[in-house]
Amino acid sequence: MRQALTDAAKRPLVALFVLAAIPCIAVAQSAQDFANKAAISDMFEIQSSQLALTKQPDADTKPFAEKMISDHQKTSSELKALVSNGKVKVTLPSALDPEHQRMLDELKLKNGNDFDRSYDAIQLKAHQEAVSLFDAYSKNGDNRDLKSWAATTLPHLKEHLSMAEKLK
Repeated sequence: MRQALTDAAKRPLVALFVLAAIPCIAVAQSAQDFANKAAISDMFEIQSSQLALTKQPDADTKPFAEKMISDHQKTSSELKALVSNGKVKVTLPSALDPEHQRMLDELKLKNGNDFDRSYDAIQLKAHQEAVSLFDAYSKNGDNRDLKSWAATTLPHLKEHLSMAEKLK
C-alpha cells in the first residue's frame, strides 16, 4: 500500500517534468530568426513557381504559380523595406538555405505529372509552415513593426494555403 501511495505521489512530478521538456510554442521568436525564415520562404516560393511556369504546368498549377510569384515578390519587397528603413534591424539572407535549395534542385529534375504532384505537395507543406510561422510571430514576436507586418501578411498566406489545398 505504501508503494502505491508513493507511485501516485510521483505522477504529478513526472507529468511536470514531461511538460517542462516540451518546447513552448508561445515563446517569442527573434526578429532575425523570423526574418530569415520569411525571406527564405519568399525566395523559395518565387523560384519554385518560376520553375513551375517553365515545366508546362497543368491547368490549376499555372495560375497558382503566377499568383505565388506576384504575391511573394510583394511580401519580399515589403520585408526588405522594413529592413532598409531601419524599423527592423536584421540581416536578410541572399540565398536559399540548404534544405530549400535541395527541394528546388529535386523539383528541377522532374517533368509533367511528376513535377505537378511534387510542386503541389511542396506548396501545401510550405504554406502550412508559413501560416504557422506568421501566426506565431504576429502573436509573440519581439519587434512591433515586424509583428504588424506578419499579422497583415497572414490572411494572404491563409488564402495561399487554401488555394494549395485545392491543387490537383
